[in-house]
Amino acid sequence: MPAPHARPTPSTAIDGMIRVRGARENNLQSVDVDVPRDRIVAFTGISGSGKSSLAFGTIFAEAQRRFLESVAPYARRLIAQGSTPHVESITGLPPAVALQQRRGAPSSRSTVGTLTTLSNSTRMLYSRAGTYPPGAERLESDSFSPNTVAGACPRCHGLGTAHEVTEASAVHDPSLSIRDGAITAWPGAWQGKNLRDVTAVLGYDIDRPWRELSREDRDWLLFTEEQPVVEVHPQRDRIAKPYKGRFWSARQFVLHTLADSQSETQRKKVLQFVESGPCTLCGGTGLTQAALAVTFGGKTIAELHALPLTALAEVLRPVAELTDAAPATSRASSGERTEVAVAIAKDLLTRVEVLTGLGLGYLGLDRATPTLSPGEMQRLRIATQLRSGLFGVVYVLDEPSAGLHPADVEPLVEVLDGLRAGGNSVFVVEHDMSIVRQADWIVDVGPGAGASGGTVLYSGPVPGLASVEESVTRRYLQPRPPVEREPRTATGTLELRDVTRHNLRGLDVDLPLGVLTAITGVSGSGKSSLVGGVLPSVALEHPGIDRVVEVDQKAIGRTPRSNLATYTGLFDAVRAAFASTDEAKARGWTAGRFSFNVVGGRCEVCQGEGSVSVELLFLPGSWAPCPECHGSRYTAETLEVRWHDATIADVLGMTVEDAASFLASLPVASRALETLRQVGLGYLRLGQPAPELSGGEAQRIKLATELQRARSGHTLYLLDEPTTGLHPADVELLTTQLLRLVDAGNTVVVVEHAMNVVAAADHVIDMGPSGGDEGGKVVAAGTPAEVAQSAESRTARWLRAELGA
Repeated sequence: MPAPHARPTPSTAIDGMIRVRGARENNLQSVDVDVPRDRIVAFTGISGSGKSSLAFGTIFAEAQRRFLESVAPYARRLIAQGSTPHVESITGLPPAVALQQRRGAPSSRSTVGTLTTLSNSTRMLYSRAGTYPPGAERLESDSFSPNTVAGACPRCHGLGTAHEVTEASAVHDPSLSIRDGAITAWPGAWQGKNLRDVTAVLGYDIDRPWRELSREDRDWLLFTEEQPVVEVHPQRDRIAKPYKGRFWSARQFVLHTLADSQSETQRKKVLQFVESGPCTLCGGTGLTQAALAVTFGGKTIAELHALPLTALAEVLRPVAELTDAAPATSRASSGERTEVAVAIAKDLLTRVEVLTGLGLGYLGLDRATPTLSPGEMQRLRIATQLRSGLFGVVYVLDEPSAGLHPADVEPLVEVLDGLRAGGNSVFVVEHDMSIVRQADWIVDVGPGAGASGGTVLYSGPVPGLASVEESVTRRYLQPRPPVEREPRTATGTLELRDVTRHNLRGLDVDLPLGVLTAITGVSGSGKSSLVGGVLPSVALEHPGIDRVVEVDQKAIGRTPRSNLATYTGLFDAVRAAFASTDEAKARGWTAGRFSFNVVGGRCEVCQGEGSVSVELLFLPGSWAPCPECHGSRYTAETLEVRWHDATIADVLGMTVEDAASFLASLPVASRALETLRQVGLGYLRLGQPAPELSGGEAQRIKLATELQRARSGHTLYLLDEPTTGLHPADVELLTTQLLRLVDAGNTVVVVEHAMNVVAAADHVIDMGPSGGDEGGKVVAAGTPAEVAQSAESRTARWLRAELGA
């Protein structure tokens, strides 16, 4: 059997093909496939079919492994590495770069500028080519960053927001005395008592109402920087000995907690005792006064970062196009017309124009990344790679169209063409058929999901897939009959007036109740701000809405202990069934014995996780099946108990599809499994750990959990792009379930780009007309047919095509 690192033969090296042999990653069934280099290749198939296992888990993982073999073993420990793919051989494989949909931990310090590294260049521009005040020393580039010690404002520490403790924020009831808790900002329990005792020893009257103390005394107690230490003789029970007590003013205690506490709970608690707002020292920029004194093009670096990218390009262009630049001199107060300025400005302008070409010209470099949509994040990453200038690389992209309006997909295709034209191969795991149709080659995996998938049904030019009958994908590449459905009549209206959030400014919206409403619009038009930021807080005030449920794509758990069975609640019924067996009763075991999270029945070597961490000297650690339970999670004694001839570990290893018949006699479990099948998750294992689930799978699990509940109607369901990561066949299943919720008397609102979902809606609200400051308005509203005829709507063109109008 050839080793995975087998060298390509001369024939495979020159025929332009990557040849994969014997791929067995996840559900791949010893796949052999040939994929061309220097082409755009689309990997398709329903969710769970194995396409990502082939593109990412096999091809990219092997390319990365080979590259890392050239890195010193000690340095390799510092690099996050995947496992070695299960494949016999891959030949003709170039280096690879992966662009996956990982947002990362949200941080207010992460911005468009830091994500694209454009802020590194702007800082260098101000450091080397900025206009300095007369006599000012030249600053290093770090001095123009609020995220460094050199550049951060000393008052707000670079955040731009200052927390001030005032008398009103620290003392909520001035009629109380200090003994009765007048200084609310002080800690509670024994710490608060100690501070009151120290205050009394210092000579302050702790029994007079706060308002009767002198202004001088009140200011000292609240704001002093002094921390006198005094000897306290407590009069309380259980404390007989005197002790040394240190005084903390209210301001010192609050700011110390905010700066140094490791407890997020404590930090949130003390925030109620501060007044927060833009820092008055730096004007909310987070920078030092020295950095803000330097300008370029008449603007400070904070003002430059606040500009939309289109306006930033206009500031840079005059300098970038200079032909008579002067040499830089260290003594000049301005270097805006020097060779250094021209070089940096030219590079910046080129990179900015890539972003504006992708439709992101409305963003500013100071825009915080947590406020960006998934589509905006994806395009920023792609633009960064486009400027790298690499040649002969395989780019493996995970659904680059995710979160993109059809109008935004067109410039994305141009970017993919640009990567290919630059001498690279572009492999896309994709569900958007408009991108798949424009690919040079298609690899369709299936026919089903999980154990029913893992086979390459077709690998070749796109038109050839039409003759492959087993392919679920092929019918979505062909022209389809128009959607014909009579929209439902609303049962009421939720009126939103003067909505202001992000780019929504004074917006008025009427949301119909009792129907399916699709919120559409280009990326950044304000859809998510309306649905995720506004609706949840105001909907419950309407008498026709009893409950608001946000079905998002956040993980159902952060550890392997959380899985499909535990999240849906069906595992409780399974454990109860095992506890009801004669064998379990004879041993005195309850349902708790069959939990892998509780001491007793679980394996203590791996503590119920089924795997253990293996540390390797000079190599990255890895996970291996537990040597004691061999991955079952339970003790051998626990596995002696069987229900219908299966152990509890056997049940966790079943797919939803298999478990549906096995657990048919358990009504609670059966109902949960049926709803999971209805949303297209029949391929998942009951014990599949939460971290292994995609965002789309997590969202559908949450939706299935809602579907299995007794529905009395009058619930508002909010879903933000629920079709992300779904094959068109899975989208049809999902749409059916959303309509079921509406039929039960509920209201469903989806932020959506998939036109087949929009066409199936009862009401459409189209936002726009563009993104950022050019968006935030309702461009069109009405039935899908009405919005499709709107001359102002950028969605209308694609909606008309879907409706066959």
